[in-house]
Amino acid sequence: MKKAPLYSRSRRGVAASAEPPPAPASAPEAPAAARRPSRLRSFAARHERALWIAAVLLLLPVALLWRNGPRPPAPLSFEQIDHLVRESIAEKPLASAAARAYDKIIPSVVRVIGYDREGDKPRPERKARREPAGAEDPHARRDAGELPGFEERGVGTGVVIVDNGTILTNLHVVMGAERVRVTFMDGLESDARLLTVMPEHDLAVLRADKIPDDLAAATMRSTTDLAPGDRVMAVGFPFGVGPSASEGIVSGLKREFRSPEGERTLTNLIQFDAAANPGNSGGPLVTMDGEVVGIVTAIMNPTRQRVFVGIGFAVPIENAAAGAGMPPF
Repeated sequence: MKKAPLYSRSRRGVAASAEPPPAPASAPEAPAAARRPSRLRSFAARHERALWIAAVLLLLPVALLWRNGPRPPAPLSFEQIDHLVRESIAEKPLASAAARAYDKIIPSVVRVIGYDREGDKPRPERKARREPAGAEDPHARRDAGELPGFEERGVGTGVVIVDNGTILTNLHVVMGAERVRVTFMDGLESDARLLTVMPEHDLAVLRADKIPDDLAAATMRSTTDLAPGDRVMAVGFPFGVGPSASEGIVSGLKREFRSPEGERTLTNLIQFDAAANPGNSGGPLVTMDGEVVGIVTAIMNPTRQRVFVGIGFAVPIENAAAGAGMPPF
């Protein structure tokens, strides 16, 4: 039986494939890329001197730039640093420590006013409470136009210790008053009610009925590391003028003060020489960090003038905070 032929994909026929292979030809020449290195080497050998000169000319500007470029600045001497600091301070003086302390405490300071009903005569016990701690002179009353039927009996100071309107002041500032009003630093006025009294420390805790939206409470600091010679500031409304600030130092610790009438003796007091006058009562005594270490409560004067002669007393803030129901330091 005759078989069908098989065809190869080669272009050559079967007969051609049967022919003996042609004799091997000589090896093909190397491609141009393979011959290039030898040409480069020969070119470099012929122009070696010119290539070295070109390389030097190319590298010379780079070397000059590196040599003359920016270098790390040399460290400043102590004299140079001192001169720069003095120039900076002369251009923009730094705020004093007292100014910084004042700025920190002032948003928490309030003016406290007690009112009597018009026509009421000051009772002897009211006068006794006001005298020792420096409340405004009870005889210097002013009509309270904003409170019909009432008249002012004295001006004192208070400090906000909780931002819900809780205020510390002196007991003698508010005791016996028919009505108490406080004025915050933004001008907001509010009635205040008495929450707690601490007669042994001449302190009272008030709560304002209305408070500013951004009311800030003062920062209180322990007196355990307070020492004579430490700088302090008294902030308040002396004779109703203020807010006013006066700077001094701690003159002594654990002092006692007895009221002129001898009714009450206060103990464990901070003695200070920052000026305080009637109206400063209940205000904060602060450090140069603006932190409250005491509540101004009394001034000592051997005369009847009731003005400051260099000896003031403050209740340590630990006693005040404990009476207000706040945790100890």
